[in-house]
Amino acid sequence: METTKIYELTKEINLFPYQDFFPILHDSVFVASGAKIIGDVQIGKDSSIWYNVVVRGDVHFIRIGSMTNIQDSSMIHVTNKKFPTIIGDNVTVGHSVTLHGCILKNLCLIGMGAVILDGAVVETKSMVAAGTVVKPGFVCPTGKLIAGVPGKVIRDLTQTEMDDFEASTIRYRDYTKITIDSLKKIYRDKK
Repeated sequence: METTKIYELTKEINLFPYQDFFPILHDSVFVASGAKIIGDVQIGKDSSIWYNVVVRGDVHFIRIGSMTNIQDSSMIHVTNKKFPTIIGDNVTVGHSVTLHGCILKNLCLIGMGAVILDGAVVETKSMVAAGTVVKPGFVCPTGKLIAGVPGKVIRDLTQTEMDDFEASTIRYRDYTKITIDSLKKIYRDKK
């Protein structure tokens, strides 16, 4: 991905230590301008952290799997020595989502502006609707749409909806490539 060249272009620092911890990112991870990743954070292959996202692994750890996209202005944090935040593979986290001390399993989708609180679990192939607040300790079952304040099971997801979870992560991998190519073009033009 040539992150060194992107850094040279933007002159921006995105990764910060906390005590003895420093974020560990696979070489293929894309981190957009304005994003801040702090402390005990690990991010897997082909994941993307978009504009102005904060991933703050200070008082517990954060793990983000492969092919996962965390979209613009989202906030990921933890609960002091009690709840880490763990996000699986092929997860889409929409714009302005707050994840706090929760677990998102593989192949799920979190809608824009949702809030998922301490100890909550979003099971594989489940969807949290935009604007939903998932209360502490709530489990979002597989194959269900969760919506409301507080979030509750609304209905079964269709097979088409569940199939789109992986397609969403592929689209974001493609958006990442287009973004990187655009940045590289600017970099080449500045030389």
